[in-house]
Amino acid sequence: MLFGKRTRIVKRILVVEDEPLVAFDNETMIADAGYEVVATVDRYADAVAQLDESEVDLILSDILLTGERSGVDLAREAKRRGVPVLFVTAHPPAGAEELAIGHLLKPYNERALKAALKAIDRHLAGKLADPPEGLVFYSA
Repeated sequence: MLFGKRTRIVKRILVVEDEPLVAFDNETMIADAGYEVVATVDRYADAVAQLDESEVDLILSDILLTGERSGVDLAREAKRRGVPVLFVTAHPPAGAEELAIGHLLKPYNERALKAALKAIDRHLAGKLADPPEGLVFYSA
């Protein structure tokens, strides 16, 4: 099929966010874009439990989480399991490029999030292109 839709690599997304309104907005925007939200959690332990229980194609994670562990800790665990992480933050931490696929700068709107998810899917498929505004890829 010449003009058929290509199969997405990213289908199932785990949202990890400690701000309830941002978490709800992310969940809604992701679902509206046609992705499945595996779960929305605010703690490292809950996110790891979801990784144990569910198939996850991408983790959308803030840096600051509820509890003592951070999004950086989660990204380390996700990397060990081969699950890509996109940080959503206003201030990416030092060393983030070692752990995540990139970051999307906060604040962002629905259009920016959808464009970022589409770009990440292309990126994971090896189809490199310039990222949309607000999205920074860490690796080629």
